[in-house]
Amino acid sequence: MARVTGLGGVFYKCKDKENMLKWYRTHLGIEAEDWGAVFQLGETLKHHPAAYNVWSLFKEESKHFEPSQSSFMINFTVDNLHELLAQLKAEGVTVIDKTEAGEFGKFGWVLDPEGNKIELWQPPDPTV
Repeated sequence: MARVTGLGGVFYKCKDKENMLKWYRTHLGIEAEDWGAVFQLGETLKHHPAAYNVWSLFKEESKHFEPSQSSFMINFTVDNLHELLAQLKAEGVTVIDKTEAGEFGKFGWVLDPEGNKIELWQPPDPTV
């Protein structure tokens, strides 16, 4: 019998749902409805052939999610990390002034209106 075959979704509570939906739509381009949004895996792979989903646990004392106090962090794929971070900063989004680049791609972070840390990931170019 097959068991888990992949990542099906991310769900979490928020204080002001309407504000959060608007923020994610405005700043990250997520066209969500009241129930949420769907990301088609084929579309992601069309833009980022090297993309994949990760499920990972962190020890309770981990500092990786700071400055957020949340017990979770969401990762979204992006086309051009540095361009998007500059745009978000210009829009007044809290951008964490640190990025990383390595064999797994480029990473940057922002905080949403409720202080949740959001990881933005530009997957590596598979032709390099």
